Amino acid sequence: MHSKTCRFVLNCCEGDILILLDSSGSVANHEFLRLLLFATELFRPFSLGRGHVRVGLLQVGTNPHLEFGLDVHSHQEGLQKALQSISQLQGDTNTEAALRVAQRVLTETDEKVPKILLWLTDGVQPGDVDEPMSGMKARGVSVLAVSTVHGNYQVLQRAVTPPLRSHLYSVDIESIDIITEDLRDAIIEIIRAERLRVVHLTSHSAVLQWRPVLSTDSGFYELWYNSVRKTDNGIRRILPGDSTVVQLTDLQPDTTYTAALRPESNQREFNTLSVTFTTLPDVLSPAVVSVSDSGPRQIRVSWGPLQGARVQRYTLEYGAIPSGDVRTLILPGQQNSTVLTGLQPDTQYLVTVSALHVNGKERAMSVRACTQEASLPALTDLQLTQSGRQEIRVAWQAQEGLQGYWLSWEAGSSYGLNPSVSSAYLPPTSLSTRLTHLAPHGRVCVSPVYSSGRGDRLCCTARSHTDWPS
Repeated sequence: MHSKTCRFVLNCCEGDILILLDSSGSVANHEFLRLLLFATELFRPFSLGRGHVRVGLLQVGTNPHLEFGLDVHSHQEGLQKALQSISQLQGDTNTEAALRVAQRVLTETDEKVPKILLWLTDGVQPGDVDEPMSGMKARGVSVLAVSTVHGNYQVLQRAVTPPLRSHLYSVDIESIDIITEDLRDAIIEIIRAERLRVVHLTSHSAVLQWRPVLSTDSGFYELWYNSVRKTDNGIRRILPGDSTVVQLTDLQPDTTYTAALRPESNQREFNTLSVTFTTLPDVLSPAVVSVSDSGPRQIRVSWGPLQGARVQRYTLEYGAIPSGDVRTLILPGQQNSTVLTGLQPDTQYLVTVSALHVNGKERAMSVRACTQEASLPALTDLQLTQSGRQEIRVAWQAQEGLQGYWLSWEAGSSYGLNPSVSSAYLPPTSLSTRLTHLAPHGRVCVSPVYSSGRGDRLCCTARSHTDWPS
């Protein structure tokens, strides 16, 4: 049943719709009023209330404001008056906070009906909405959006539920009426009372969902499905009367199936529901290999997707580029990451992840990874001793392979000013030096100089002149 052929869309649908209305200061007042008028006309034909269509409205501003909840309006007259009396909030576009409220409104309910978030916005700086939108979609909420031409189309694309053609509209506010019928059709397609729909799809499985019309005691469902390539009757299953969802497994990838669901009851006759879908193309693991948590002597390698039931084992081969020894790890098919240890610092490695699938197929993917440069160690010993009233001897232990030493100290200054920092380079044969006119309690630091850079410094604090024994 489409709105083009149903004059009043009466009794066509059952579902919950929450309008997420951008009421921030970025929306001009005349645009805000046009969005309200648009919503008024969009929902005018629907039968309202529990068992039909429930409509709520949440305003987006600096702080979200729930104008009315899903159970408030069960008649068109009340909904129309409520929409016409809404005042704009102004303020910031805090969409993230509003989405947290929206998720509670739409998902914290026992109602097993389709749920829609309808986002009406100018799309200007909506904030980081990707994560909360994904969270709602993961819980079964369909997201539709209408934006004026100012909107960030990429953000809106990621937010809405496919298909984009009927779930995302970017339109000039003065011409928004032209999308009313198409958007209403899209809403009806989601919340139509009698329909079988695919809510999740992979290369080897599909999840089907339908509106409950039976109970445990009133009957059962008969389900059958088959590939369109086959001519037999396919697979037949009997499902309990309180079922609303079923998962089909062991499907073939990139294959079109038809499924039919018939409610069986002695109380009344129901229509048979059907759906046609195509499984996704097969993806063999590993399809992606990534590197993280890199250190001087270790790296973490991860891969996906995880296909534990389909992969017999993984083989990891890794070696330094260009001619390092290759080491091998054998890992179970249920594992999708491991840490490679005992590596050389500041070295590039080639890592190859190979999967042996239970059907005999093999797939491999390689990635280059670099370990971090090892930190350069500091000296192991530094000593300060008094060699005169105004002089201090600085001494340290020798270390092999150094290019020299970098000495820095806080020197005293005249007229009570803050001490200044002085520094000097000393050759690798120097193991001590003398400093004069140190600042009271001044710090003295020595850093070893390696061929690849300066190491960490080792510091001591000098005692004040009056602290030294006479």
